[in-house]
Order: sequence, then structure tokens, then C-alpha cells
Amino acid sequence: METLYRLSYRGTSTWVEPTRPSRADTQRYTTTSPERESSFPGTSGARYDRLRQPKSPRSYELRPDSRWLCPRPGRRSVPFRHEISTRPPRRGAEDGAAMTTPTAVTTAFIVVDYLIKIIAIGFVPENRRPSSGQAWLLAILFVPIIGLPLFLLIGSPYVRGRRHKLQQEANRAIAEYTAHHPVVPETHRMNATAGGVLTLNRNLTSMPCVLGVNEGLHPDSVAGIKAIAAAIDQAERYVHLEMYILAMDQTTAPLFDAMTAAVKRGVKVRVLYDHLGSRKYPGRKEMDRRLTADGIDWHLMMPIDLLHRRWRRPDLRNHRKLVVIDGIRGFMGSQNMIDPSYLSPKNVKIGRAWVDLNIEITGEIVESLDVVFATDWFAETGERLVQAKTGTIGGEIATDAHPEHYQSAGGSTAFQLVPSGPGFPTEPNLRMFTSLIHLAQRTVSIVSPYFVPDEALFSAITTASYRGVQLELYVSEKADQFMVHHAQRSYYQQLLEAGVRIYRYPAPAVLHTKMVTVDDQVGVIGSSNMDMRSFALDYEIMLLGLGEEVAASLNEVIADYRAKSTELTLEQWKRRSLVQRYLDNAMRLTSALQ
Repeated sequence: METLYRLSYRGTSTWVEPTRPSRADTQRYTTTSPERESSFPGTSGARYDRLRQPKSPRSYELRPDSRWLCPRPGRRSVPFRHEISTRPPRRGAEDGAAMTTPTAVTTAFIVVDYLIKIIAIGFVPENRRPSSGQAWLLAILFVPIIGLPLFLLIGSPYVRGRRHKLQQEANRAIAEYTAHHPVVPETHRMNATAGGVLTLNRNLTSMPCVLGVNEGLHPDSVAGIKAIAAAIDQAERYVHLEMYILAMDQTTAPLFDAMTAAVKRGVKVRVLYDHLGSRKYPGRKEMDRRLTADGIDWHLMMPIDLLHRRWRRPDLRNHRKLVVIDGIRGFMGSQNMIDPSYLSPKNVKIGRAWVDLNIEITGEIVESLDVVFATDWFAETGERLVQAKTGTIGGEIATDAHPEHYQSAGGSTAFQLVPSGPGFPTEPNLRMFTSLIHLAQRTVSIVSPYFVPDEALFSAITTASYRGVQLELYVSEKADQFMVHHAQRSYYQQLLEAGVRIYRYPAPAVLHTKMVTVDDQVGVIGSSNMDMRSFALDYEIMLLGLGEEVAASLNEVIADYRAKSTELTLEQWKRRSLVQRYLDNAMRLTSALQ
């Protein structure tokens, strides 16, 4: 066994091993302690700083006659004792440290890294689509420093806290209040296409199918805002406005003027708008000041304000768009309250404008809109607008608006409102779309600005086409979001091969309408896109209408879109460049991260 020497000074020591002598009377030793940039044992303090070890092992000279350790020739020597041992040093206190700090940190990092990966494999896929689970696992396993924080921040597909409980309470209250409602109003006949879907929607959302009147569609955004302003001018009791994006500009000026005038008449005006959805548009602070000064009761939806401890997941948004006047007239659809250019100088320069569609309704179906608003209002303010005993909108609303206005308005169309979002783990909008397409017999027309379906919906679409159903998809030629634009394009080839006809609305316009028609008997319109975000992460509303009248009015708008669009063929699509194919396929991978 190799002989080692231990150098000692004032109760501390280090082990050294002999090396080739530099001269006859001097034996050279090299320290075996692996510490880097640490003080030589027993030399703490400024007096002995000269003895700090370099990053590599250092040689010291020991003169046997003097027992003095010399760091370098010509420098002051420090007295040391030395003794000979034939036993290798114990790796521990006598050797300085059992494990250096860098080594300990590296070991701990590796252990934690593997522990995180093992835990992720067992918990990430829970209650998640296989594709989504695989995508998150890939991010966590291969890029844990990025994947894990992202998963902890936005990885959960559902809301499990206060909002989830609030939504469940609201669903129970609605179910109790509407327990006497039949699946379909008695004046309407159940048909094979819609009957099962109405039951599905009611089981998932508690919303009944009730009567209403289609007062018309508003395909022109500017005219649509003026129509809402005109309806507010007739308000006598209250106005409820809930928007994903609300901005004050020349186009929306009539809306703000109408709300201001309504408050002066004694009308209660309540406004909700999404915090992140609206904050980037110019004039927001001025808009807030005006709303406050005019006496409008307004609040942010899903606010993020760390200073006041108001935190929401930034990827969860309230995407709903609705207006209710006196509980007897309502508007809903895809349109935000903002200029069609979205106040972008670039959009104005290139002529890009958003193409939207709203529906105006009266009758009992308006109460469903009011219930959705009341639920969101309570979530943001804590103020109840629903009376527990009657289930109706409370205060001045309950006493004046319900139920005589609904009875006088009557209705010729059966409508069902379908809310969805993180508070609904069963994803009602996705299940409704999928079921309608599976039940289709003749035709299906889909209009969606962001078409990134999950496996079930995509399979339903292609299967319906293979069954002989005439299926049409309307999208923008160029979407306003890079990743979504390329992600949705990655589905085109399979759709075209299945016989789906794809129509692209010409750029620079952005086709923002969201609607579906089935067999000329069912029409669906609202705020929900056909993508993962709308199915699970955003609060949405869709209105399902039964009968030829609603479907015909929607199909009339679709015919206008068809006339302005260009049909994409499989031969054209196969000729796209390799770079475009690469981008499409790469962006498709992001669709599952929800």
C-alpha cells in the first residue's frame, strides 16, 4: 500500500503523497484534497491567504530538518508537522470534505431530474388525451428546465378551485329550476339529428331547450355594433355586456354613447371584459376612466394583478361575447366590440379586417344568456344576480323582466344555449360538434377561423365524408396567428383525401365567424373555435337552433362566403413547398399542448 503523509497545523491537517524530490535535502509533496479555491486546512484568515489552493493539485516543499512547509521557493514558510501513515486516509473530516460542493450540487440535480421524470410519467397523462400527455411528457423529459415550469403554470386542463365549484353550483341551480322543462318544447317535434344532442347538452350544462325568435343575423361588424347601440337606446331596466375584447374607438363610439345615455335614464349597466384579451389595445385606460365616470358598473374578467393578489392562469380566458337588454333581447356571436381592423396600423395599411357574425334573439332563450352573464358576474364580483328560490335573475331584473316578457314575446324556434370552458371538464362544445357530425345524413358546413381539431372530432369529420355526407370547411386563406395558421394547414391533405371540400376566404381578410349547419335542420353559432383552446381553456358559448329557419339563415351567409372564397384542391395542395410542409407539420405538434 502506498505511503501517505499527513501535514498538520493547529489541529487541522491534509494528506499528501510523495513525488520526485527536487533536491537532496527537500522532499516534494502534492496535496490529494480535491477542493478547488478553498483555503488550505488551518490557514483561514488574511495571514494565510497565500496558501489558497489553485484549481489543480499543487506541490509543496517540506524540509525534514525544519518541518516547515514552503508554498513556493522564495516565499515565507509556514510551520507544519508531518507524520507518516501506511493507512490510506479516511474520506471524511480528515480529508477536508467527503464531497465537494460542485459534486454535491451535480449529484442532487441528477437525482431531482430523474425523480421529476419518474413522477411525471405517472401523473401527467391523468385525465388527458394521449396526444396531449405525450407532448407534455416529451417537453418535461427532454427539456425539463422549460417543460416543468410550463406544465405547472398552464398544464392542468381544468379549473379545480373556486371557479369550478361555482360553476357546479350554478349547474345544480339551473337543473333544479328547469327540471320541469321537456327535452324539446312541446310545440316542436323531436328529430333524429337533434334529439340525442339536446339531451347530451342538457346533461353536460343543465341548460334547457326553450323557445325564442331569430330577429336576424348581423354579418357586417359596423352595422352590428350600431344595432346593439340602438337596442341599448330602448333599454328601460338594465344592460348586460360581456366581451372578450372591448375597446373604445370610432367604430364602437355609438355603443359607449348608448351606455352612457342609458345610465342617465336610470338604467343599470353592467360590463365585463377579459383582462388580457383587451389590455393590449390603445386607449384602454381612457376607456376605464370613462366607464367609471359615466356610472357604468364594470369589472375585469380573469384579471392578473399580482400587486393586489389577483392571479389567474394566463392561458385561461373568457372568450364569450354577449349582450342582454332588459332580459328580452340579446346578441351573441363571434364579434368583439372593436373596430374590424383591431386598431392595428398594419392591418389598416394592408386592408385586413375581421369578418364576424352575430345573431339577435328575443324570447325565453334570452334568459339563458342572462344566466351565463350572472354566473360570470358572480365569479368576478361576488354579487349574486340570481335568486335561489326562483332561479331567475335577481333584483330589478327578476321583478320587471321575468316572466311576462318571455310569454308575450313567444317564439317559433327551439334554441339551446351551450356554455363551455374550464369549469366544464366534460367539454360540452366539443361533444356537441362531434355528435352533430356523427348524426349528419346529408350536409355539414363548418366555419371556423382556427381549425385544430382533436382526434375524435377529426375522425368524425373524415368518417362523415367517407359515409357520403357533403362536408364543407371554411377557413381564412391566411390566419392572423402564425402557429395556428400552420397547425390547421397540417390537416388539409387528410381532409381533402377524405373528400372534404375546403374553401379559403381571401386574404388579407380574416374569417372570424364560428358556426356549423347540419342537414339544413340544425344551426350552431357562437364564440367557440374548433381548436383545443376553445374546447378546454377558454370560456365559450354556442347557440344551437332547431328548424329550417335558423339553418337557412346561416346557410345564406355561408353561401356568401363560398362566393367570395377559393376552393382548395388536393392537386394544388400537394404542390406546396417543402418549407411550408415542414412548418405545417412542426406547428401541428403544438396543438396537443393544452
